[in-house]
Amino acid sequence: MVRGVGRRSHRRLKQSPRTACKCCLKVSEIPCSHSPSSASLAPRNDRSTVRPLSNWPGIHARSHDPTGAPVTSRQRETLVREARHRAPGQSEEAALARRVFAEGRGAVLTDLDGDQYLDFAAGTLTQSLGHCHPEVVAALTRQAGRLWNVHDTATPERAEFFELLARLLPEHLDTYALFSTGAEVVEAALRVVQSTAPPGRNRIGALRHGFHGKTMGARMLVHWDVGHQSFAGNSVLGYAPYCYRCPLELERPTCGLRCADLVTRHIATKPNVSALVFEPVLGAAGVIVPPPGYWERISAACRENGVLLVADEVATGGGRTGAFLASELLGAEPDLVALSKGMANGFPFAVLAGRHDLLHRPEAAPPGAYASTYAGNPLGIAAARATLEVVERDRLVDRVRVLGERLGGHLAALHDRFEVLGEVRGLGLLHGLEFVRDRASRTPAPGIARAVHTTALDLGLRTSVGGHVIRLAPPFTLDEHLLDEGARILGEAIGRVTA
Repeated sequence: MVRGVGRRSHRRLKQSPRTACKCCLKVSEIPCSHSPSSASLAPRNDRSTVRPLSNWPGIHARSHDPTGAPVTSRQRETLVREARHRAPGQSEEAALARRVFAEGRGAVLTDLDGDQYLDFAAGTLTQSLGHCHPEVVAALTRQAGRLWNVHDTATPERAEFFELLARLLPEHLDTYALFSTGAEVVEAALRVVQSTAPPGRNRIGALRHGFHGKTMGARMLVHWDVGHQSFAGNSVLGYAPYCYRCPLELERPTCGLRCADLVTRHIATKPNVSALVFEPVLGAAGVIVPPPGYWERISAACRENGVLLVADEVATGGGRTGAFLASELLGAEPDLVALSKGMANGFPFAVLAGRHDLLHRPEAAPPGAYASTYAGNPLGIAAARATLEVVERDRLVDRVRVLGERLGGHLAALHDRFEVLGEVRGLGLLHGLEFVRDRASRTPAPGIARAVHTTALDLGLRTSVGGHVIRLAPPFTLDEHLLDEGARILGEAIGRVTA
């Protein structure tokens, strides 16, 4: 675990004349490492300003008690206090972590005791620019002193944000509605589909292993998550492109994309299907990346048969895969796109982007159709606009491709070293590591994945874990040396678990 750098630097704040830190929203004795007056701030893109971890004194693993709770009394006390009132049902990652995080800067998180961690989960794929990016903090601070909520009434900032979106998105996606969360924007897309569907087209296509949220409408599209099965009655299933565990027991490249052909058959032969909702890369199911040609084939079938194509890019949109939309990269041409997570660098915000002729149809846009209490609130717009301006100005989508290749190289090397890694896969800065008992049987090994996740956390690396897959999604602004160090820690964690 990395210890003390952030905590030590803020101790130094007590020794010099007072200045206001614009990013930390603190009044400090000297500028923190994110202040524009600090010489250590990397130009323009808020790359992490910490020293290389290999030079940090005191990299060590903190010992834990048998229950998994932190040894330190401060963290244990906080967890106990919270548990008295918190409803159960937390994520697997949170249950395993048993940490109390107090601060984040760039790619580095600091817990209540001052121990630091590289965040290779980017919050929850939300911190595209890292934690507390100074330009996003400044934009939120300015807006917080001006205006918070006028329902869905126009503001100058909203008009400017729409123009920014129009520059970044494909030309045919030129009409936008704003929301607060990923599930909410998926629900909005479903309402558009249902309100514009021809008579008799009352079913919606989805993919096995897809995930689209936990609200009631979205749950009808999800057939694998715990507790969702009883709601999955109004959708038509297609086979996901899960080549490592092909449900048809075929192999690439001789399979001929049979999984895609079965989806296109559904589209062509079931006249009651109005739309196909899909994740271009299936993130929650373990970063399942489709083979070349999969989405091109399905996209063409949807156009030929009058079926709307709805891309759920809540996790992938905004540049995460090395293109602003993963559907662009993979050959799909959606009619509607749902965007959230990293669009506002962690602030709750979502966008439904679509074709003008679709979203302007009277049946799709009755009064109030795209209005809700917090949808498109000025604070969210400020955070999203600042985030996307940095992405555009600093060409961070290009940087994601470069860093993604570097990360992919590290993961390929780990795959060569460790037999428990059945497959590593990904695009840009979104990668999955699938753990197995052995490569011959490909038996999923969730116990190994959880042990690697917790060991990596003890060593100073935060990842995301679900089932037998560890997901990596670091910020776009991560420095190369921190990416290398994160990969090194991950390799050490796998080595310790499998020794």
